[in-house]
Amino acid sequence: MNRPQILPDDSPAHGPAPIGDYGLLGDTRTAAMVSSDGAIDWLCVPRFDGEPVFGRMVGGPAAGTFRVGPLLPATVVERRYRNDSATLETTWTVGHGRLVLTEAMVAEVAGRLLPATLLVRRLSVEGGLVEAVVEFDPRLGEHHRRPRVSHRGPDLVCEWGSLALSLVCGPELAIEPGRPTSITVTQDCPVTLVLAAAQREPLIHVDPGAAWDLIVEDEARWRAWSAQIDDSLPYRDVAVRSLLTLRLLTYSPSGAPVAAPTTSLPENPGGMRNWDYRYAWPRDASIGVAAFLGVGKLDEARGFLWWLLHASRLQRPRLPALLTVDGRHVPAERDLDGWPGYADSAPVRVGNGAAGQHQLDGYGWVLDAAWVLEQAGHPLYSETWRAMRGFADMVASRWRDPDAGIWEIRDDAAHHVHSKLMGWLALDRALRIGQTHRLSARKRRRWQRARDALAAEVKMRGFDPAVGSYTRSYGSIDLDAALLILPLLGIEDPGSPRVDDTINAVRDGLSAGGPLLYRYPPGRDGLPGTEGAFLPCSFWLVQALAHTGRRPEAVELFEALLDKASPLGLYGEEMDPATGAHLGNFPQALTHAALVQAALALRDTSQDLDQ
Repeated sequence: MNRPQILPDDSPAHGPAPIGDYGLLGDTRTAAMVSSDGAIDWLCVPRFDGEPVFGRMVGGPAAGTFRVGPLLPATVVERRYRNDSATLETTWTVGHGRLVLTEAMVAEVAGRLLPATLLVRRLSVEGGLVEAVVEFDPRLGEHHRRPRVSHRGPDLVCEWGSLALSLVCGPELAIEPGRPTSITVTQDCPVTLVLAAAQREPLIHVDPGAAWDLIVEDEARWRAWSAQIDDSLPYRDVAVRSLLTLRLLTYSPSGAPVAAPTTSLPENPGGMRNWDYRYAWPRDASIGVAAFLGVGKLDEARGFLWWLLHASRLQRPRLPALLTVDGRHVPAERDLDGWPGYADSAPVRVGNGAAGQHQLDGYGWVLDAAWVLEQAGHPLYSETWRAMRGFADMVASRWRDPDAGIWEIRDDAAHHVHSKLMGWLALDRALRIGQTHRLSARKRRRWQRARDALAAEVKMRGFDPAVGSYTRSYGSIDLDAALLILPLLGIEDPGSPRVDDTINAVRDGLSAGGPLLYRYPPGRDGLPGTEGAFLPCSFWLVQALAHTGRRPEAVELFEALLDKASPLGLYGEEMDPATGAHLGNFPQALTHAALVQAALALRDTSQDLDQ
């Protein structure tokens, strides 16, 4: 390999790629977002909601990047995750040769002297010499602080007080932070770069060869994990990729799943609908429980309930709308000064103002997840059941109150029909669990009265005969795609005209073209601008169709949605109906969980047909 060359400071700057172009690298503690030109434009340390050390995705060039790839613009000929693993591989044609970037983060670090964050990137070539570039430009946090730089043996060390990064290369390269370095990669000498991070702990050197071996071991563990998923699952490869994504977005020290690894990716490019999703929503996590249990992943499902049990203990019986990964209050929402945002979509936010909202539906999702666990033959521990009883008591006390709803409307609270349905579900599932767990007769009667009163009210006030559908809120004529969960609850018979009419009304009235749906009528949420189609809703429609005897329609819709995935099989929160561009924070856990549930619905309805 030739001697590295430091390129001048005026080398071309690279802007952020399309949202759907980014791949996810993760270690179940934090995650990196990497574009098809080999640029890591987002990485927070030491965990998902930490400060970014590479933040160009929403912070612009001053926020830092870590690019490894061709020196000159080149064509990507293949980009894929290695089968059933978290290892990403990107191949470019460069002249008469090919340059391959293979990269991953090490998930399993327990029991060994390893840094908690270890990112490994390897360049190799096929067919001769290839000129490549390494651009290592870490900047910490809100103010893009440059590091104090030193060398410790072969390691380049960047420090900001108690936080340190180290970069070591094999063979050794003369990397200078903030200055692109050109290198020549040969067929017999791949280049391995190892990035480690440490906060308030020793910075551990990992030899590049040993680091690569760790990636190979980790890849084998991911494949073994994936191999446990039933081969009978329809569209298994797609579902496994979604399950792997959900697992990568789960903070392993606590079991808390984050909604997304990113903040402030826009729902409306150029607008202000930019939110921080690096936190754990009990609602979204409960949907993930059903997805994991449906494919036999008990440990992941139990891990969530264990986290929720401990995270909610200080606020019970109130269920917070969202929490940090270690169960603390989410920071107050604020804007970052001077951050341009993705594609000039400002402001860039940290924290989330929805944390203080009353959201009745969350109780339903959580108690349903507990019931699903019970149905699978895994009874709740006594402490877990005590927490669930408290949640049911809260619903019995507050179901008549207006709430912010599943869509977290930042406006006056309302009597959202979906919230009322989920309140009914919470009480119904609590009563079912109570059939085999300790429950006083007085409490049982209280829950039954509240459940029956809630059912009567929502059926009377939530359905509008003129619209021919359940509606978004009492007295409203707006539709709501969240109502697609209606046939799964049991409050109405899945074959009833009201259920069928609601599904048809939502499908027609909220259509965004093709398989896409808006979650509610665009522009009807009190915020300026509009948003894209909401992808989880389309997968909920698949479920609804499958569970109401319309499986052929469900299959057709599901396959159309698979065509909307990113090239790496990832999904954002929303999609631009006109262009198919992914919008919002990416990848989105809720979308991937809904995809798995849709696949499970197709599996279960297929089995019903076979009986």
